[in-house]
Amino acid sequence: MNRHILFVDDDVPLRETLTMYFRMKGIKVTSAENSDEAKRLAEQGGFSAAILDVDLGSESGLDLLDVFKQKYPGLPVIMFTALAVDPALTKNALARGATACICKGDSLEKLMSGVQRVMPSN
Repeated sequence: MNRHILFVDDDVPLRETLTMYFRMKGIKVTSAENSDEAKRLAEQGGFSAAILDVDLGSESGLDLLDVFKQKYPGLPVIMFTALAVDPALTKNALARGATACICKGDSLEKLMSGVQRVMPSN
């Protein structure tokens, strides 16, 4: 399977930086700024995992998670948050079908490890 991530975050510099990082690691990335763009891209298919920001400005990444799990139940989804690891948020996200939760303050290596762990092997 092609290693291709859908990365959804409203923070442009962070989205661009992590897109470049994943590409340097050999992972194709398609990014979206908001829920509408993410839904449109997801319909095209071909993603092996998705990373969703919990706080998409005026939108909730958890609501987007609900949509993704309903339409694409086999797609691994990592919730990505600027909040410190919050047990209640993590529990809620996992109960709604997230595969993992990662804090934006974590190292790039930890993020990459999380992505590799949830992404189906080739």
